[in-house]
Amino acid sequence: MTEKLVAIVTGGAGGIGQRTVALLRERGFEAVIFDRDISAAPDGIPAFLCDITDDDAVKDAVDAVVARFGRLDVVVNNAGIGATGDVTANDAAEWHRVFDVNVVSIARMSVAALPHLRRSPHPVIVNVSSIVETVGVVNRALYSATKGAVSALTLAMAADHLKDGIRVNAVAPGTVDTAWVGRLIGAADDPVAAAEALRKRQPIGRLVTPDEVALAIAYLVDPAAGSTTGLVLLVDGGMGALRV
Repeated sequence: MTEKLVAIVTGGAGGIGQRTVALLRERGFEAVIFDRDISAAPDGIPAFLCDITDDDAVKDAVDAVVARFGRLDVVVNNAGIGATGDVTANDAAEWHRVFDVNVVSIARMSVAALPHLRRSPHPVIVNVSSIVETVGVVNRALYSATKGAVSALTLAMAADHLKDGIRVNAVAPGTVDTAWVGRLIGAADDPVAAAEALRKRQPIGRLVTPDEVALAIAYLVDPAAGSTTGLVLLVDGGMGALRV
C-alpha cells in the first residue's frame, strides 16, 4: 500500500478495537481511536473523544480527523455493549439504549463519514456483529437482536453504496476473550464452570482472541480485498457451522 489510508476505529481504546488499531498501523494505515474514554489509549496513537450516541459529537470527531489528516478512507464500527437475560430481563429503556449503541451508532457514524468516504480511492466500512446473529444462545435476547440488526444493516449498506464504490462488510466473532466476557465469568455462581462452558461452546475448544478478530478486520479493509463486499465473515471457532 503506497498511500497512508486513514481509518477510524470506534471503541478503539481497548479489546478488539485496540488490537485492530495496532494491526492496521503495523500495516501502514493511519488508524485512530474513537472512544468515550481515551485514558487507556496507547501512547503515540491519535485518540479522539467521541460519544457514538451523540450526533453532534460523532460529526465533530469525524470532521476533526479529516481536518488533521486531510482524508478518511476506513470506518470500523467496533464499539458496542453487551446485555444478558431472556426477553423479559431488560426494560424498554435498556432495549433502546443497547440498540442505540450497537446499531444506531453505525448509522450515525456512517452518515458523518460518507461525504469523506466518497472521495476516497479505497473506501471501506466494517461493522462488528456476532455469531449470535444466527445462533440462538441462552440469555442473550437483547444482544442477539442488536447483532442480527448489525448484519442486516451491513448487507443493506453494501447494496446501497455500491454506486459510491464503498465496500461494506462485517465480522461476526464467537465468544472473544475480552474484559466484558471476563466480567460475565467472574459474576457467575461458579466462574470455573462458566469459563469451561464458554470454551466448550466453540468447537475449537477455546475463546476467540481479539487479535484473530483484528486480523479479519484488517483483511476486509485492505484495498487488495477489493472484490469483497456484502460479506459477514465468521470468526467464531466453528460455533456457527460445526457440530462435533
